[in-house]
Amino acid sequence: MTDLKLTIRRELPADSAAIERLHERAFGPGRFARTAFRLREGVDHVADLSFTALVGTLIVGSVRVAPIRAGSLPALVLGPLTVEPAFMDRGIGAALMRASIEAARAAGHKLILLVGDEPYYARFGFRPVPQGRLELPGPVDPRRFLYLELEAGALDGAKGPVLADAGAGR
Repeated sequence: MTDLKLTIRRELPADSAAIERLHERAFGPGRFARTAFRLREGVDHVADLSFTALVGTLIVGSVRVAPIRAGSLPALVLGPLTVEPAFMDRGIGAALMRASIEAARAAGHKLILLVGDEPYYARFGFRPVPQGRLELPGPVDPRRFLYLELEAGALDGAKGPVLADAGAGR
């Protein structure tokens, strides 16, 4: 069998349907009720910060990033990060994470939030948001509400509700 190379590239509009099917397989219909999904409701993901993983022409992973407000501050919410189950544990999720974080840093963004497993995301520098600092639009285990400062002190001024930022420029 031919060994196919992994390619990480920015998400293209033509990828959308395949990525939605990937999300459906990975997260099921219950994904729409999750707090992390509600943060992105009504807001397009940022194309320049969202990436797709391909093996040959097959989409095997995706990470999307959307604009939010953390209290009064602009920020990003990372997710969903999805890898096709048959391709898990091959470093694809980590490659997507690195691409997205570096693109956000290069674009001058200062703060990324996400809802996820700290043991996985800690290797990228994510830490739990201090309790009482920010409020999500639904229930989340506080140990799963994580942040990454792309600029030192970026979380310092963030206090209050976390909401989708429909007015953010793309």
